Amino acid sequence: MVEDRKPVPMQPEPFDGQSARPGAMHFDMPMGKDVHSIRRRIEMMEQVLERSFVIPGINRPVGLDSIIGLVPVVGDIIAMGMGAYIVWEARNLNLPKWKLMRMAANVGFDTAVGAVPLVGDVFDFMFRSNTRNLRIVRKHLDKHHPETKVIDQ
Repeated sequence: MVEDRKPVPMQPEPFDGQSARPGAMHFDMPMGKDVHSIRRRIEMMEQVLERSFVIPGINRPVGLDSIIGLVPVVGDIIAMGMGAYIVWEARNLNLPKWKLMRMAANVGFDTAVGAVPLVGDVFDFMFRSNTRNLRIVRKHLDKHHPETKVIDQ
């Protein structure tokens, strides 16, 4: 007789701090479909794309969006896909269509101007579409899901 067994979910191994090189960033990616997990994923993606590290001398944070934007065409397409991921996650939060369209317009504008050689690279450094999109998501969640607010210390 075959028993009906539910699969046991695998637990991720805890981060011991020694498996990665010293100074490496470690992100604990929330994998749930709840509002809080989606918010954390959006915030983490924005940090990777816009504020991964600081350029010495000018103390301006930059991220992957500016760096991969230096690679003609392919870099801009990859950056657009990563920005579109934030919009897709916002859709999972049931944001109104007009907010999603505004977020998509931010990503599209960043991609279109960023594709222009040299001028687009400077533009990528200055225009942070993903930060703007995060601001839209946070404003919506703070109003409709205040329990997801995170207090930064």
